[in-house]
Amino acid sequence: MSTAEQRCLVNEKTNIDLYIGRNRSARLKLIGKYGMEFMEIQTAKEKNAMVVFVQGKMDAVTAPEFEKAISNLIAQGENFFLFNFSGLEYISSAGLRSILAAAKQLKPKGGNILFSGLKGPVKSVFKISGFGSMFKIFETQEDALK
Repeated sequence: MSTAEQRCLVNEKTNIDLYIGRNRSARLKLIGKYGMEFMEIQTAKEKNAMVVFVQGKMDAVTAPEFEKAISNLIAQGENFFLFNFSGLEYISSAGLRSILAAAKQLKPKGGNILFSGLKGPVKSVFKISGFGSMFKIFETQEDALK
């Protein structure tokens, strides 16, 4: 796959930079109206998993784009995901909902989602919401891929 760059206006507050590189790796960056970055998503295939590295904040503005990116990967045949949240600073209920939507899509396909790198407020939200008992969570990406 050749390298391609696209930029499109999502709404008045957000635009997206999408970079698709070789080996099906991709980077999606959501940037606010005044240049403030909200969230960046990078994907790369490692072993048998699609590793999704998320950086920034996942909230009502960015969660729909996260959900769309994961849905597209599932539509392309990906069934095993590792969400590396070591760069995620904040997650709202909208972010949790997008994760549940992905899990719901994967269930009939026999797919799975693992998590790594949870820290600070994100780790607390996972614990309080019960996501810690619903999903397998690992300290590091390397541990999850073993």
